[in-house]
Amino acid sequence: MKKYTIAMLVGSTRTGSINQKLARAIEATAPDTLQFIPVTMEDMPWYNGDLESNRPASVNAFTDAIRKCDAVCMVTPEYNRSIPGVLKNAIDWGSKPPAQNIWKDKVIAMTGTSPGGIGTAIGQQHLRQILAIQHAIVMPGETYITFKSPDMIDDAGHVSDDSVREFIAAFGDRLAKLVALMATA
Repeated sequence: MKKYTIAMLVGSTRTGSINQKLARAIEATAPDTLQFIPVTMEDMPWYNGDLESNRPASVNAFTDAIRKCDAVCMVTPEYNRSIPGVLKNAIDWGSKPPAQNIWKDKVIAMTGTSPGGIGTAIGQQHLRQILAIQHAIVMPGETYITFKSPDMIDDAGHVSDDSVREFIAAFGDRLAKLVALMATA
């Protein structure tokens, strides 16, 4: 069975992030056909067109990593009904120059968690708008999780709630099917 590489982008960089925990849970419950590669975004400077002629090494490392992967999984909190600046900055760097847009035709799955009742639904809607203009292939459906208790997902990605574990595993299954489908298209 073919293995597909998935770049894992987590929009929260803080220590103990519940979205980092969710990313590890996705990795732990996903089918064996998916291999997740963590890709950092926080090393890149803020996008500035003046830097295009001599892109920073951190930007080149980021775009090369995304380019090499079959798909991207974006796990993000919601900040002010949108996405964190670190994720938007990464999308901006990856979209330039337009002829080398790393997001074009790239399969992207998105999810996120927050303590709030609607999880990261509105942030994900904004992320879909941003990725649509990039011509990305975004996995259909909404997948957000209300982080109900501090021990719902531990630091290693083990999920204490069976229904949440099944929901996360179903997300990974859908991603695996979409990546395999697009690979044959």
